[in-house]
Amino acid sequence: MNIGQAALKTGLSAKMIRYYERIDLLPAAGRTDSGYRQYSSQDLHRLAFIKRSRDLGFSLAEVSQLLTLWQDRQRASADVKALAAAHISELERKISELSALRDTLVNLSADCHGDDRPDCPILNTLGSGNTP
Repeated sequence: MNIGQAALKTGLSAKMIRYYERIDLLPAAGRTDSGYRQYSSQDLHRLAFIKRSRDLGFSLAEVSQLLTLWQDRQRASADVKALAAAHISELERKISELSALRDTLVNLSADCHGDDRPDCPILNTLGSGNTP
């Protein structure tokens, strides 16, 4: 199947598929006599794996590691679990940071009257370089 069909089947853009080829997450596609990329069902399966991994927030480097582990039938599941656990820790750190940002903005918004007056605690705080 061509790249457009592969894109439709996987939910990825053709540009993203070409990028995954360029960074070696996906082996170079076979080509027709006229130079068009051709993808196999195995390629589609790999692209789906990559997409699901990215949807879960894994970095490209982590996806590469996951692909290596996925293809290694001699791997220890502990290796996969360790990678997932590290990713979970990173997600928890990001969630904590985002929660703190949200709380700060909630407090700043609560302090703002939101009326016709020019005084705005949100802008005052941002301008001062200090955030609560």
